[in-house]
Amino acid sequence: MRFKKLDLFIIKQFGLLFVGTFFICQFVLMMQFLWRYVDELIGKGLSLEIMAQFFWYMGLMLMPQALPLAILLSSLITFGNLGESSELTAIKSAGISLMQAFRGLIVIVVMIAVASFYFQNVIGPNANKSFMQLLLSMKQKSPELEIPEGVFYDGIPGSNIYVQKKDLETGKLYGIMIYRMTNSYEDAAIILADSGMMQSTAEKKHLLLTLWSGEWFENMRAQDLAGSANVPYRRETFAHKKIVLDFDGEFNLTDMAGISADARGKGMEQIFHDLDSMQIFNDSIGHAFLAEAKMRSFYLPQLQKKDSLRAMKEAASTKTDFDSIVARLSKDERRSAVRNAMEYAQMEVNDLEFKGEYAKGMNRRVRTHQIEAYNKITLALSCIIFFFIGAPLGAIIRKGGLGVPVIISVLVFIVYYIFENSGMKMARDDNWTVWFGKWISTFVLAPLAVFFTYKANNDSVVFNIDLYKDIVRRMLGLRGKRSVNLKEVIIEAPIYALDSYYLLRINEDIRQYSVRHKLLHLPNPIEVFFRPGNDQEIERIVKELEDTIEDLGNSKDKQLIVYLNDYPLVATHAHTRPFRRKWLNVITGLILPVGLFFYLRMCRFRIRLRKDLSRITETTQLVVKRINDIAAPAPLTLEDVEQMPFVFELAREAEAKQREKDNNL
Repeated sequence: MRFKKLDLFIIKQFGLLFVGTFFICQFVLMMQFLWRYVDELIGKGLSLEIMAQFFWYMGLMLMPQALPLAILLSSLITFGNLGESSELTAIKSAGISLMQAFRGLIVIVVMIAVASFYFQNVIGPNANKSFMQLLLSMKQKSPELEIPEGVFYDGIPGSNIYVQKKDLETGKLYGIMIYRMTNSYEDAAIILADSGMMQSTAEKKHLLLTLWSGEWFENMRAQDLAGSANVPYRRETFAHKKIVLDFDGEFNLTDMAGISADARGKGMEQIFHDLDSMQIFNDSIGHAFLAEAKMRSFYLPQLQKKDSLRAMKEAASTKTDFDSIVARLSKDERRSAVRNAMEYAQMEVNDLEFKGEYAKGMNRRVRTHQIEAYNKITLALSCIIFFFIGAPLGAIIRKGGLGVPVIISVLVFIVYYIFENSGMKMARDDNWTVWFGKWISTFVLAPLAVFFTYKANNDSVVFNIDLYKDIVRRMLGLRGKRSVNLKEVIIEAPIYALDSYYLLRINEDIRQYSVRHKLLHLPNPIEVFFRPGNDQEIERIVKELEDTIEDLGNSKDKQLIVYLNDYPLVATHAHTRPFRRKWLNVITGLILPVGLFFYLRMCRFRIRLRKDLSRITETTQLVVKRINDIAAPAPLTLEDVEQMPFVFELAREAEAKQREKDNNL
């Protein structure tokens, strides 16, 4: 396990790139995160010290997210550079496998993953709490920019302000309602205004509220009115009025009491401790709701489960004529009974809705704590997964720099972000279980990492477009045309008599094959999917044909070369069964829609094979005729060739050598 010079060399290359890419990723994430809170920063008059703290805590929060992306990009560039400069080829030629080259970086990446988990568990929660405290304090710095539309705002001490509409360009507020508390609830004042503006005073200690076209209602009971009870409240109508509200406009940090309950501000130990407490509390609330439901259903708190079931059966078996009871009531009594029943039903509905929302909120809080606990683990593991995606991809692509690696890194990170963010939202909304929602991104990317590592370690082709095109062409039954070109330099001329003999014999074999195998008949599905076997006869015919075409390709005759290009490229396997592996055929046959597709595809190949065999026969006649024109004065037939002892012996000898070669293979 000692680090060798090669390990130190690769670690040095990776380390320099990792530092640079980490700061780039950190900057990109911070800018993306900053856009969410840009409204809280603009126009607040914040000092440089406060802004520095804001960016510092933001950087600490986003550091665990920047680490996996930095590892992915730096590992891609590192091994892309090694492959592009042929250093990776030299390493492999020295007998060092790709996994051995990864050895030093694996140790470094595991250390980074452990450091990421420690950071999220110890430093991250404090940074998150400090950031949220700072953000809330910024929101309260200039309340005139933070008053929402259509909601009561209580950020100003002693007042609740409702604004129907805001004009962000002029700063004007429309449809204003102010609820002020002076000394007690009895001294509450309500102010209504058509429009207004809010500004901070120069000393930042008060807010100046200018109102137009409004009314002021104020309760006067608590005031000393010299014993007069004729004036219970004061009402004032105004066209223009200015009100001064007490408000400290200086920057002050808010209380941490409301922020400390957030799951993002807790470590693993505190999360598990709070989860136990929340579970006990939720169970107690659930039992209380159940007991209350039993009391409301039977009005008998002492009933147990068996007793309540018996009471329900008795109530169901008792026949009560409610219509006769209602008929004996007077019209007012019936109206009162219906009204009471509707009020009681509405009260029960409201109570159930309240309890449902309360239970939903408690369960959501439990899920957010579980999500945060899983998040600390999955973010740390993503560092290792992204390395085993980036490093093998760099070794396969062999492109360095910031071009192709950046594009691939962005695509991989987008896939990770989509699964991670979608899983988190589905788990938070209780649509998925928490563990599945948080681990789905790992479940998707981990097999991808294993696949790329395996392919890179075995020097397999992954991004060869021609390979995938060939697979698609074979699946769809597409094929190209034969390409036999006239050679400028010919080392060994073809033996025309021998090639003619082979072609005539191939034609005879095709005739006998067509008689025995009825290609236009539908094959037995059981034999297709559940019994092994290949068409060895057609494989032999096609092999002899290809050998003959290869030998005749050395001819100088242009017309003969044209005839050779008319021979089709014959598929020797597709007309017998879908796949060469027996277990794949069995699975395909058991899945009816898939099996039907491949069965019809195989029938299509049988029809095409019949057409190919007819075309071979026709083309062979033209080729043999051309050979006779080139090599012999009179036409040559199969019987003539077999009567030539020398040529016949050559053919038999060549055939014996080929069989011996096949047996040796």
